[in-house]
Amino acid sequence: MNMHPTTESYDYVVVGGGTAGSVVAARLSEDDSARVLLLEAGGAEKSAAMAAPQAWPTLMRTPANWGDTTTPQVATGTTVALARGRVLGGGSAINAMTFARGHRSGYDAWAAEGAKSWGFDDLLPYFKRSENAPGRDPTLRGTDGPLTVGPASPPHPVVAALLEAAAQTGYRRAADISGGLEEGFGWADLNIVGGVRQSAADAYLAVAPYRPDLTIVTDALVHRLHLRNGRCVGVEYSTGGEIVSVGCSGEVVLTAGSIGTAQLLMLSGIGPVGHLSRMGVKTVLNLPGVGANLHDHPIAYVVYGAARPVPAGANNHGEAHGLVRTRDGLDGPDLQMLFIDAPGHMPVGEVPALGQGYTIGISPMRPRSRGTVRLASTEPGALPVVDPNYLSDERDLTTMVTGLRLAREIGQAGAVAGWRGHEAQPGQGVTGDADLRAYVRRNLASYMHPVGTCRIGQDAQAVVDAELRVRGIAGLRVADASVLPSIPSANTVATVYAVAERAAELLRRQGRRGAGGAPSWQHTR
Repeated sequence: MNMHPTTESYDYVVVGGGTAGSVVAARLSEDDSARVLLLEAGGAEKSAAMAAPQAWPTLMRTPANWGDTTTPQVATGTTVALARGRVLGGGSAINAMTFARGHRSGYDAWAAEGAKSWGFDDLLPYFKRSENAPGRDPTLRGTDGPLTVGPASPPHPVVAALLEAAAQTGYRRAADISGGLEEGFGWADLNIVGGVRQSAADAYLAVAPYRPDLTIVTDALVHRLHLRNGRCVGVEYSTGGEIVSVGCSGEVVLTAGSIGTAQLLMLSGIGPVGHLSRMGVKTVLNLPGVGANLHDHPIAYVVYGAARPVPAGANNHGEAHGLVRTRDGLDGPDLQMLFIDAPGHMPVGEVPALGQGYTIGISPMRPRSRGTVRLASTEPGALPVVDPNYLSDERDLTTMVTGLRLAREIGQAGAVAGWRGHEAQPGQGVTGDADLRAYVRRNLASYMHPVGTCRIGQDAQAVVDAELRVRGIAGLRVADASVLPSIPSANTVATVYAVAERAAELLRRQGRRGAGGAPSWQHTR
């Protein structure tokens, strides 16, 4: 590679062209006087598999996924595959397209724990800003956002039967399970428009060619941040065999996700001093919370062999879900049950072939277990060491075993009798508490919702403040799932959109607060 000096300066540099980065770059570039650079490590091309909703599981085995695998988990003895988007649109280009807010109780807990102004009501305007949800309550849901979201069309008959089975088992039917206020079971909103996936890049960056002040560079691996006198002044990245340095006169925004953002901060010397020293990285700022507080939704499955062929789904395979409480005394739901029109993936044990089975997934929505992201190497492209530390808190395992029992009750209801053949996994002989615990440990998978490695807060372990500014470094913010203090009770992408919408507003407001009311970067022009 050839080393190049700083060749250009931008008002904003957004690192990571995934879900959050697409939103932030698009919103900032609405101001045609601000020069915005968006850097994405993956490519820009949308494959046929990305467009086809039912094909999303195949994307885990393509270059659009970074290919992370956890360390061997102490509680399970297994490693767990993780998905992390490496393509323009990021996770929203490879995920399962469920668009759901968590229950409001989870967001209100953030505010109570030190993330002031980040409760559900604070986030609601930004949830609404991202979406166009036809037919929903306009006081709760957006009507003119870039993302058109709605329930499965056409709905899958097995999922419809499972929803009826949940009602027969005694659960309420939710009118809008994606809205954030209800518990019970219902059809989730999906990011599928006209039978095709709608990613963040599709929704937010389609206008990019018409915005001359927005520059998008793909296949651009960011190596490190340029830090000078307590301020982030640019970034270094490689693309096409060259190392490029760019300056930033305004703010650098990290949107590389819970794994990538923490890794880049540590590569740049921002993080826990002991770990950085062991890796040979000079510490610029000892920020011990970087890479800590990693947590995720683990998932396990009850899989059924079908009594008759299961028709192929036209959507994302998981069209409906429920939010329930596994015990009394909780202030909100702590378990999601997901209805899937195909056999679930099982690390151990046989399952029916595609078209011959269906699944109820169970996932604890309030996991207590916490892990870390750490550097494996100082090489920028090396995958980091990811340890979610699944089931290290015994309460998570207890919740999952309770969830398996509740899922079985639904699976045995009369509404699904015409589809039900036999229980393939865990199997009818697996009934005792010890056996179910062992089953979860053997077959635990990731729901692929990692959060929390650069969390919002005010204590010594917090990485960003309530305006998403990295504590101790000027000109640097984080605006992705890594800032979430704790995981919402839903698939995380809708929350990431809202965080990014709010981040863009905070950045534009800060720009307008420059001296004399002018944008703070105007002196560079």
